[in-house]
Amino acid sequence: MELWNMTDTPAKPFSPLSNCTVDTSYRFTFYQVSYGVIFLLGLATNSLALRRLCLSPCTMNSTAIYMVSLSAADLFFVISLPLRIYYYHQKARALSSKTGYQSSWTPGVAYCHLTFTLKYISLYGGIFFLVCIALERYFAVVYPLASTLRRLRVAQLVSGGIWCLVLGLSVSLPLLRSAAADQHQPCLLDPSSQSHRTIILVALALVLGSFLLPTVLLLCSYCRVLSVLRRPRHCSRSQRHSRRHTLTVIYWVLGIFLLCFVPYHINLLGYTLTHVGLLPHCGLAKVTKAVHPVVLSLASLNCCLNPLIYYFSNSLVNREVSCVHRTSGAVWGSVPC
Repeated sequence: MELWNMTDTPAKPFSPLSNCTVDTSYRFTFYQVSYGVIFLLGLATNSLALRRLCLSPCTMNSTAIYMVSLSAADLFFVISLPLRIYYYHQKARALSSKTGYQSSWTPGVAYCHLTFTLKYISLYGGIFFLVCIALERYFAVVYPLASTLRRLRVAQLVSGGIWCLVLGLSVSLPLLRSAAADQHQPCLLDPSSQSHRTIILVALALVLGSFLLPTVLLLCSYCRVLSVLRRPRHCSRSQRHSRRHTLTVIYWVLGIFLLCFVPYHINLLGYTLTHVGLLPHCGLAKVTKAVHPVVLSLASLNCCLNPLIYYFSNSLVNREVSCVHRTSGAVWGSVPC
C-alpha cells in the first residue's frame, strides 16, 4: 500500500513512457517480510517506551510529552500492519499461483480509509513530533532562561494542536482519494485519468508541504544548537555529560530524518511526476518505481527507530527533572555548556 496506490495501466501509445516498464513483482514478498519485522519491533519498542513514560510521572517533562505522542503515533501504524501483510500475501499468492488462484477477499473503501489514515498519522505525526523535540532542544540550549516554551502545560497544548493537524491531514488525504477512486478498485488511482491526476497532484503538494516546512525548522534549530554546543567553554563533568547527551539526541533525530524521510519524499516526487506524465523520463520512471518499495519500507522503519530517541534522551530527561527539583523550577533543563 503505497502513499497513493496507482494502477499499472500501460501508458498511451503516443506517450514517451509507453514502452517504459519495470518488473516490481518482488514488492509483494518484500512488503510481507519488511512489514512483519517492523510490526514485531515496532510493537515491542513503542509499547515498552510508552509503558515506561506513562508509569514514570516524575520524568514527565516536555521531552517526555513529545515522546509519548511520538510513540502513540507510531503504534497507530504498527496496528495496521497485519492488514497490510495479509493484503500483500493475497497479492503474492495470486501472482505465484499456477492454478489461477483468485483471492475471495477484496479490500473495500473502509479498509483503504483505515490503512491509509493510520499510515499518514504515523508518517507525519513522526515528522512533526521529531521537530518538536528539535525545537525543545533548541530553546533549552540557545535560550536556557526562556523556560515558558518548555513547561509541561505548553508542551501538552502544542502536542494537542499537532494531533489535530495530523488527524486533519490524515483524514483529508483518503477523502481526496475516495472522491475519484473506482468503487471496484477503491485503493487504486489511475494516473491516465484527468480527475485522478488532479487528486494525485493535490495530495503530493500537501505531502511535500507537510515534509518540507518541518524539515527546514529542524535543520535551522539543530544547526543553531550545534553552533552553541561546539563553542569552547570551561564545563564541569556533569555539564560535559549533558552536552554529549544532547548531541546524541540531535544526531539520532537527524539520522532518522536522513534515513527514513528524505529518500522517501525525494523518490515520491519523481515517482509521482513520471506516473502522471509531467516528467516523461523513462529512466527516472524505472528507477523510482523499482526502489519505491524500499524507500517506503525505510519510511515505515521510523516507528522502530523513534523509541531509540527515548532511550538516549531518558537520562537527559531524568537529569532535567532533578535540576528542577534542586532549583525549585527556576531554570528547567538548561545545558549551559
